[in-house]
Amino acid sequence: MTELVYWLDMAGVIVFALSGVILACRSRMDPFGMLVLAAVTGIGGGTLRDLVLGVRPVFWVSDPTYLWVILATVGLSILGFHYIHRLSRVFLPVADAFGLALFTVIGAHKALLLEAPGIVAVLMGLLTGVAGGMVRDVLARRVPMVLRQEVYATASIAGGIVFVALEALGLPALVPIMVGVATTLSLRLAAIQWRLALPVFAWVTIRPAARDGGGETPVRPKARVRLIRPGRRRGGKDGRG
Repeated sequence: MTELVYWLDMAGVIVFALSGVILACRSRMDPFGMLVLAAVTGIGGGTLRDLVLGVRPVFWVSDPTYLWVILATVGLSILGFHYIHRLSRVFLPVADAFGLALFTVIGAHKALLLEAPGIVAVLMGLLTGVAGGMVRDVLARRVPMVLRQEVYATASIAGGIVFVALEALGLPALVPIMVGVATTLSLRLAAIQWRLALPVFAWVTIRPAARDGGGETPVRPKARVRLIRPGRRRGGKDGRG
């Protein structure tokens, strides 16, 4: 089972590194920029997880294979640049969804191995899944996916909860891993396909009603919080974050 977790972790690094390469290509970065985005996406979340949990040294220092995998991913991507350039814009969020699902379970699994409480394990799964992508998006001058209105962090939390709950039931080790991955992945892909999103709270200015006659002191507009549901259009825009 330890070997299975290791290869799932490696697969997550490859997928996330590839998503970093794709975003670097769309941002017109040079090969070094591609390498930086691939690295921070592939190992950034796991690095923060290990630092928070007090693991020394962090995983890629004790096992440099992760670094070689990232280098190989970037190198192959440069050789196949024309194929990557033609990929649909849907490919990036889909690849990111696979990485999120794998890293969520890997992070929660490692926290449980270190005897962390269940709620901490769920948070470590979330940190492992979203931190690298956040740094990637910030470096590429994009609003991080986790801060948008789309279902993203919610999918990671749900998958982490399912994984930790099944582990607590003492089921065979393969079951919690597969079900946890499937939960996060299915929620994220459903959000991409059907544009599922959480409601947004926004300030809405309410202007006072017109009064009869003149000479009265104008009343200042009031503001209140309105709940804007996903897909609702205001002023020609759909209100998405």
